[in-house]
Amino acid sequence: MTIKFNKSETYKNAKAALTAVLSKEEVTEIEQTEAYENYFEALQTEVASAITSQVNNEMLDRSILQQRGQNVLTSEETKFFNVAVLDGGFKDDSILPVTTQERVFEDLVQEHPLLDALGLQDLGAVTRFITSDPTKAYAWGKLFGDIKGQVNAAFGEETISQFKLTAFAVIPNDMLELGPIWVERYVRTLLVESYSVGLEFGYVNGRGPGVNEPVGLLKNVDPSTSAITDKVSSGTLTFAPSQYGETIAGELYNVVKALSTDADGKSLKVLNKVVMVVNPVDAIGVQARNTIQTTNGQWVMALPYNIQVVESEEVPVGKAIFFVKGRYLAAIAGGYKLKKFDQTLAIEDATLYTIKQFANGKPKDNKTALVYDLNITFPTAPAGA
Repeated sequence: MTIKFNKSETYKNAKAALTAVLSKEEVTEIEQTEAYENYFEALQTEVASAITSQVNNEMLDRSILQQRGQNVLTSEETKFFNVAVLDGGFKDDSILPVTTQERVFEDLVQEHPLLDALGLQDLGAVTRFITSDPTKAYAWGKLFGDIKGQVNAAFGEETISQFKLTAFAVIPNDMLELGPIWVERYVRTLLVESYSVGLEFGYVNGRGPGVNEPVGLLKNVDPSTSAITDKVSSGTLTFAPSQYGETIAGELYNVVKALSTDADGKSLKVLNKVVMVVNPVDAIGVQARNTIQTTNGQWVMALPYNIQVVESEEVPVGKAIFFVKGRYLAAIAGGYKLKKFDQTLAIEDATLYTIKQFANGKPKDNKTALVYDLNITFPTAPAGA
């Protein structure tokens, strides 16, 4: 598992500032660099502090750690990170062990529900793969007739290597003295946090290939020009209370109905596959409007039609994104390649590395996701009440 570090106000502010800079239509390289540096400095400070605290409080006996479900390295991982410890850092173009890459992916989807709901795929070293349309992957015809045309129409090819997602790992030299277990955990935690921010931003707000980003859930792609534009709101959701919940059921029925056909009007099976993504600020209101108390006194939150609610800081306040599972391509590929940063930075007693891999994301069509405005209100208590 990754390290549970304290996400202080400094870290949260740096993360929010980075997202704000990335969202700007026109941003200078200096602004972007400064925002990245502030974010990664805050991140590595928090993680390094958490590791130091854990080293001081945990027994480092491998068998006991394993019984407790703590971090235990494979022989390949131990060898890789031992070399880093002995050499005083990672060599250029080193690639993290496959098992470490797999654990990074597992932590990404386990700790970040949006990436899990999108069906994030780790393609490993594969950067080209075959897609298929299940509605075209069959054909009736004569016993000895030609089916080549139908088969070709049913399959396509996707390339995942066109965009690089880069994370930065600032490794204090003192960290190397703690041994391979802690170096591995430190690097993996940095990767999960860094990539989760980058992936969620891209998959929600990405402005497309023109700026070397994925096409986000908030965007439309013009079929004729490939121009990327912001989605227009499909309506307003109030989640207003009613005697039998008709308002909420009716509003969400219209959402599910709208998602039940693709951009060409073809019917889709969407029941139990719809995900609602909202900002954590709005998640509180959605939860409050959809929580009831059962006869045994328990409070239960549930939406009609088994809609799954997921939080993401990348979604603007006052907006809700609805998408259908399986209709958005979200994938990472290629090895995690490390490289020492070959320019001087104002970081003492530490080494900066870039860690790169490929990533991409795009909807199947413009009806993969729909955007709605939220207007959730609650009665104001009278003055003096």
